Amino acid sequence: MTGGNDYTISSYFTCNATLHPYVHNLTSSYTDQKNEAFTVTTSIVMFILAALFFNLNLFSRLSNVSAILNPTVRLFLSTSLSLFLPVMSYLFSEAKKDNATTMTGTGTGSSQLGAELSLRARTILMWMLLVELLRKKVEAILVNVGMQWYSGTIDRAARIVWLGYLVFYNVKSTGKRVIYGTLWVLAAAKLLQRVAINELLKRSFAYGRNAQLLNSYMTQMLHEEERRQLLQQQQQRDEVGGSELLKMCRYPVIGEDNLERKAGPDGYHLQLPRKNTTDDAADSDSTTDDSHADADSATVTVGDIWSLPDDKKDKGGLLLEDPRLKRLCLSFALYKLLRRRFEDLPITGAETHNCRNLIFKGLHKELLLQGVKATKPQGLDVELQGADVAAALFQVFDEEVQFLCEYYHSFLPVVLSNPFFFLANYILFPILVWAFCILTFILCGNGNVHYALQSIKSDNYIISTGAMTLTRCLLRRIGHSPEVLFATIDLSITILLLLTFLYEQVWEYLVFILSNWLMVSLLCHYTGKRQWRQSRGLTRLIHCLLWVRSKLSHRNLCFKQYSVLCFCPLLPNKAVPKEVKKSILDYLVTHIDGHGDGGHAAPLTNGWSILQSDKHSQYRSLLASACENKSGAEVILICHIATSLLEVRYPMQNKTLMGSHRKVATTLSKYCAYLVAQYPELLPEDKDGTELTYKEMVEDLKKELGGCWRYHLSRQSTRYKKLREIGRPKHATVVVEPPPMTTVQTGAKLGRKLIHGANEHDARVWELLADFWTELMVYVAPSSSEVHVKAHKEALAQGGEFVTVLWALTTHTGITRPAVKPWTVIPIQDVEDTTSPQSV
Repeated sequence: MTGGNDYTISSYFTCNATLHPYVHNLTSSYTDQKNEAFTVTTSIVMFILAALFFNLNLFSRLSNVSAILNPTVRLFLSTSLSLFLPVMSYLFSEAKKDNATTMTGTGTGSSQLGAELSLRARTILMWMLLVELLRKKVEAILVNVGMQWYSGTIDRAARIVWLGYLVFYNVKSTGKRVIYGTLWVLAAAKLLQRVAINELLKRSFAYGRNAQLLNSYMTQMLHEEERRQLLQQQQQRDEVGGSELLKMCRYPVIGEDNLERKAGPDGYHLQLPRKNTTDDAADSDSTTDDSHADADSATVTVGDIWSLPDDKKDKGGLLLEDPRLKRLCLSFALYKLLRRRFEDLPITGAETHNCRNLIFKGLHKELLLQGVKATKPQGLDVELQGADVAAALFQVFDEEVQFLCEYYHSFLPVVLSNPFFFLANYILFPILVWAFCILTFILCGNGNVHYALQSIKSDNYIISTGAMTLTRCLLRRIGHSPEVLFATIDLSITILLLLTFLYEQVWEYLVFILSNWLMVSLLCHYTGKRQWRQSRGLTRLIHCLLWVRSKLSHRNLCFKQYSVLCFCPLLPNKAVPKEVKKSILDYLVTHIDGHGDGGHAAPLTNGWSILQSDKHSQYRSLLASACENKSGAEVILICHIATSLLEVRYPMQNKTLMGSHRKVATTLSKYCAYLVAQYPELLPEDKDGTELTYKEMVEDLKKELGGCWRYHLSRQSTRYKKLREIGRPKHATVVVEPPPMTTVQTGAKLGRKLIHGANEHDARVWELLADFWTELMVYVAPSSSEVHVKAHKEALAQGGEFVTVLWALTTHTGITRPAVKPWTVIPIQDVEDTTSPQSV
């Protein structure tokens, strides 16, 4: 027992002896209370900032391998860091003036060069260096063309120079100068690396200048395709579909920047590669063997990727094992084509016609064939098979949008993912940086390496004492004095920032290696180089990467859900149901097949054509009043209110056909309402007009619910009852002309009609709504105006919207929206209202 007490007493005095020099030197700069409040507040804010950095780099990434950051978080960090250097420089100056003496017990080498910085000043300097190393999280790595990017680079260079001055002018002892000088070298190297990457991206024809090059490529390629079709039998050519059409596709995946080019008045003239087609392949059996020879591997096209499983030289059978890899390469090719719209380059009608055939006659047909082969042995029904086909096709365009997101908003250089860049950036560059760090180490010790090594321990109190020992002592005494508490906070800030920096470096490697960009690059090298396909080691390496990727959580195509019946500041995010994807795809296929194969598909309507269908003739009058003479936002909000009322009245029945229609109608209704509320710039009509319509609807809803508080706090059941009572006919002795109905009143009246119709014919009403919302969703997607294109580009910062995925699909395939009102194109037929007026 006595021995235990002796140990406790000894430990107590040991902690006191350990803590006193550290705590005294760290907190002595504000013991006179001159800057105590400001210093303590800054420490707390720094702790919050360090914790945020740590959380963003660790916990938020355990389930999401991503190289983009939420723009709201990025804006907060950018604003915080813009004030960071001035505030920290001021605190550094105050700490330097308050205590410019040597820290007690720091060893022999600390005073030989003059007055040393206080521990408080050195801690602040350490924070400044670590935050500068983490600053890249708030800056997109790509291509801000113009003076804005150069001014940002100059600003960051000035910060690096200032930090270098603070380190090498103020830090005197050798051991401290080695550590702080090494961190400064890393910060300067990160800046030079970022400048080099941005310059490479901006000047390269494979990246920054790729849109102009690809525009010339597509014009010339389509012209050659047209000439080839004239020489062949057109009828026989049109019969080609499925995988054969994809094998003939000459859309470039990578390598078009290696083509011989010559600038001209109409763009670049390119020496296009000669690739085999199915017509050429019949000439000789050896053609297939040489179709991927190294002489033709400069440019890898979609056709090369799709033809690889047929190549006898492909020993690994990589693409044959996983067809999703071929679709990933198609997504990459489409992303490069769509980038031109963001850079003010047009997409021609000939291209959309070609791409529409590729998607609907090629990819869709092949997916259907694969689905039949995959589902026949398992006995799955046709409905599920069609949903899987739609999910696979939508995945192509979702991955295309993700490529766009990472191209414009990544803070990591994933865009440059290829084997050569991995070697240069992640192997050779770190070796070069560490060589400069070693040089700094030698220079700080004046050439005496042994003395510099000893000084690192003797001149740094935390290293000589032991970080774990100091941490244990701080935690034991944290409740005994405010000085120990704030010393613990300051040490925690340093540790969090240091761990975040180390984790960031490891995570950058993982994101790079597991990115879709590197996978596409590896697949194209595998396709274009015969020795890659014959190498078992390289094939195993790609298989290992695919296995690791398969173990990670896959990104789901999601959309937000907004409902007038439930006030929720944080809107829920829901995976897009397969039924929704299938409904939209079926509508697009029917729409295109029903309007021939001209240069553009026929224009869409906002649900108006659905009301003309014989299938819905009995109930077309239910929605006719909501569509005619109303703006797009009004149509969405009116029908959303009606659909929401019907949804609450009749709960989900998942295992019925009505349940499938109901899921399509309700989820698309809530997503369209979300677009009106949060993204009016993505909708067809003027943003200000859409915002006004939404604000008026909210004000009317508040009035109907009984005020602002009831609007925010009322439950779903209360809102449902209130809306059901709106606009019911009341007995009046005097006939007065009623005022025009508001959006809320019209939606409530339509909802009662739908509920009455669903009493007798559940599936019919839900099928009508599913078809209506599907057409309306497709109607709002296409847009060619520069305002809407810019809005979609800005929405990519949030990771992209579901409507952006649809916009990409319709842009590629030439599906357009009419310039006139839909009811002027398709006049509705007068049909007697079959609903009972007594019930509504």
